[in-house]
Amino acid sequence: MRVRPRLVAVIGVVAVVALSGCAGGPGPATDGDSPTGDLNSPPTDPAGVDPGDPDDTTWTGTVVRVVDGDTMEVEFPNGEVDTVRLLGVDTPETSADVTSPGEFEGIPNTDAGRAHLRAWGGEAAAFAESELAGEEVTVVAGGDRRGGYGRLLAVLYVDGEDFNERLLTEGYARLYDTEFALRDAYAAAEADARERGVGLWAFDESDSPADAGAVDAPVPA
Repeated sequence: MRVRPRLVAVIGVVAVVALSGCAGGPGPATDGDSPTGDLNSPPTDPAGVDPGDPDDTTWTGTVVRVVDGDTMEVEFPNGEVDTVRLLGVDTPETSADVTSPGEFEGIPNTDAGRAHLRAWGGEAAAFAESELAGEEVTVVAGGDRRGGYGRLLAVLYVDGEDFNERLLTEGYARLYDTEFALRDAYAAAEADARERGVGLWAFDESDSPADAGAVDAPVPA
């Protein structure tokens, strides 16, 4: 059952810490005075054209490249291309030496566990590629909009649907547990996916390669 967030009128400052489970993850947010956006649903007619404008919090753009399951490059109406890091979610890494089973509850810190996560990192990247590449999306930032690497921290909406939450619902990602407006809804989506044993939560050690480096995970071009 899909979990729908309740309407949130105003969100607090997004407390962003370094994403230890995602290589190159954003560090502490750098724009403490940026305005807040309504993450609950995208506006029907976003007016923003420049994600560098501190007066804008919502924009329409086109996904021109999928970096991995939770990071995309989006071209905005002003012609600028910016990197968007999906807020509140974390997909597994596709490199065996940086997978972090300890961040995915129930996945053991073994070769089989790391191979499982590496494979699902590839699955998440392939899923994002299939769903987002070339698509028009609405990008909604709230509170502190950028991480220490300058990436936009945002929720992506595709045809009005929260793509961040969809990654959780379908078992491609875990909750990245910081303070943000949709945190409770995202936690419920992850809990439901784990209970159903879907996606990466369907771990069976007997079905996983013993060698974490043996999995050829698909990576978008």
